[in-house]
Amino acid sequence: MIDLHPVNAFLFLVGGFAITRLMLPFLLALLDRVQFFRPNYRGELIPAGAGLVFFPASFFFAGIYVYLFRDERTALAVLFTVAAFACLGLIDDVRGNREASGLTGHLQSLFRGRLTTGVLKAAGGLAAAALISAVAAPRPLILLNALVIALSANAVNLLDLRPGRAGKGFVILAGIFLLAARGRPEMLFLCFFLGCVLAYLKVDLKAKAMLGDTGANLLGAVSGLGAVRALNETCLVLYLAALIFCHLLAEKYSLTEIIAKIHFLDYLDRLGRN
Repeated sequence: MIDLHPVNAFLFLVGGFAITRLMLPFLLALLDRVQFFRPNYRGELIPAGAGLVFFPASFFFAGIYVYLFRDERTALAVLFTVAAFACLGLIDDVRGNREASGLTGHLQSLFRGRLTTGVLKAAGGLAAAALISAVAAPRPLILLNALVIALSANAVNLLDLRPGRAGKGFVILAGIFLLAARGRPEMLFLCFFLGCVLAYLKVDLKAKAMLGDTGANLLGAVSGLGAVRALNETCLVLYLAALIFCHLLAEKYSLTEIIAKIHFLDYLDRLGRN
């Protein structure tokens, strides 16, 4: 049995932090060399897709995790989640355009006969989430878990409009699910990625790079996997309802404007930002 002992949790968190700090300068240098820049919310060109750093980091996690605990199933579920959702996000970063926005906009484009990378990302994400759920969850919960993983991926993506916002969202979700797990096994991957994000946040907050859909999509899916591992069926249904509500809200209103009007959320949003 794998133990979510505080010492194990701390060691995996420190491991994720250290590996990300080590690899991030090399990735940023690569993005600079290939001139992979995108305008941020201020119109400044900065390296995009820096969240790709979490992809190679996940292999370090898997190797260490399998070596210590001989739990190949969890390691493979994490690797597939990271690879699938990072790939879908990267396609959107590289080839996506912003003419269509929101689920409604992408569906309207599809009905006009034009497939957008947003639709591809949503459909591919749901298919990947279903496959993950089929392998990692009891049969009656496959649809519920798939929807939670897919919508979690897009929810963190929705936050990625200001420096540090998506990363902070992931930190909050990871903290909630780790507390909800109450020592349950197989949650060390969430500790590891929490360390990765804490190492990356400084760069994002200073607007030296952006996660891009690559990183936000990946982190959202990882948080969704954490949710299906940590929450019971009732809590999962409630969490899914909250995700659906947030998506409907984002279709009609600007999340940035909503955050700005709520003092506590605005404070968290600006915390650490230049």
